[in-house]
Amino acid sequence: MEPKQIREGYLVKKGTVLNSWKVVWVVLSEDGVEFYKRKTDTNSKGMIPLKGATFTSPCQDFSKRVLVFKLQTSKNQDHYFQATHLEEREAWVKDIKRAISCLEGGRKFARKSTRRSIRLPDTVNLSELYLLMKDPNDGVKEMKLEKDKRIYNHCFTGGTVVDWLISKDKARNRAEALMLATGLLNEGFLQPAGEVSKQGAVGGAETLLLDETDALYYFADSGFFCEGYSSDEDEVVKEEFRGNIVKQGCLLKQGHRRKNWKVRKFILRDDPAYLHYYDPTKGDDEPLGSVHLRASVITAVDHVPDAKRYEVDGNLFEVITSDETHYFLQAATAEERKEWIKAMHTVSKTGK
Repeated sequence: MEPKQIREGYLVKKGTVLNSWKVVWVVLSEDGVEFYKRKTDTNSKGMIPLKGATFTSPCQDFSKRVLVFKLQTSKNQDHYFQATHLEEREAWVKDIKRAISCLEGGRKFARKSTRRSIRLPDTVNLSELYLLMKDPNDGVKEMKLEKDKRIYNHCFTGGTVVDWLISKDKARNRAEALMLATGLLNEGFLQPAGEVSKQGAVGGAETLLLDETDALYYFADSGFFCEGYSSDEDEVVKEEFRGNIVKQGCLLKQGHRRKNWKVRKFILRDDPAYLHYYDPTKGDDEPLGSVHLRASVITAVDHVPDAKRYEVDGNLFEVITSDETHYFLQAATAEERKEWIKAMHTVSKTGK
């Protein structure tokens, strides 16, 4: 009997020979992880057996890469994967850990019930704590802060995090709050912004998050961006990033000139209504391009010019902007296409 397929999707993987990072299509089954150069390929580039494997998340072997996790086989072969956003990493981590646990116990894979379990008062679930911190009414307030001739948007200070944890009875004192906050930083829920916090994060201290007013941080899936004092033209460009992140993830995108298809990470923001796309192997510092969605038309399509030549078929959709520029995209599944179209359609109507 074929092993049950549990999860599939795009991840960034570190090569085992050239050490370069590339986007691959990854399939998790009950007994292993297979990865492919393209989603349409029938022959995998490799298979990582889960029996006897150890799993590390977060993996901090790479200082300039976040959301990395590591699978080490029973033969001590290391395989590194990187997710493009926090929610994606958490989903993969949960399923891989569960698959390994089921293998060790000789059980069939089954996801745990989503019903809340009873926890001891001193047991901390960082995922739940992160959601509480992000609560728009009762969580840590995101602000626009100025430091060293730069403006940091959607961020907060280390001292603010510590104060919030104590005020919500999540920690008894500042030392305990710092340990909790460092856990959130280690897990990738919080990210350092600015030189002070970045130096603290790699400084090797027991608590990597700094309880200081000039140490700045931001939520991993927030709309954080930094800007310097610059021209009016640059300010117009920065305006694109002020909206809240509505949705993010990887899609296939057709190039405008060569008409070839490449995996890109997309971030959808609501007000102003912009869709930015990035090279998923290089992070979110500089987008490759952006699509202004205000008054755009987004529809599912069955056919795209030149798509067949690149073995791209199914789950296609098109964005036609107000200036009649056409963008062709492909989602991994029909459900994912439906979600993207719905989110982009809403933003195009409500965002400026």
